[in-house]
Amino acid sequence: MITGECFCGEVRYEINGRLSDARSCHCSRCRKAFSAQASAYAVVNPDEFSWLSGEENLSSYIGELGYGFQFCSRCGSTLVGIVDGEVHGVTLGCVNGDPEIEISRHIFVGSKASWEKIPEGVPQYEAAPPLGDEQNSERT
Repeated sequence: MITGECFCGEVRYEINGRLSDARSCHCSRCRKAFSAQASAYAVVNPDEFSWLSGEENLSSYIGELGYGFQFCSRCGSTLVGIVDGEVHGVTLGCVNGDPEIEISRHIFVGSKASWEKIPEGVPQYEAAPPLGDEQNSERT
């Protein structure tokens, strides 16, 4: 069981399964959404995700392409990514304990902040790799 919560603890969730496809996105939009140099995000099976408390405190930002984030309206922690109204993944910074996953790739490094240094040894992509074709996408 994986659990997570926002900074103030009002919004909590659990995942009855495993996370997958952990990545760090370095685009300027993620830097703003996460108030950090990059995001740290992993995909979750929506059927294995459930809110435990505080769901009424969630606010959503949905972009014009139909995906966005849900965050705590009290403390501002970004908790999950949503696609077409369904939880798609979780922000790793709000996960409690060890989710037993590692960042497997860095995406949109072509627009990363000039002051950021990405560790060596993890695949890096100038933009987003095509779905299912991570191995053949342009790497830096």
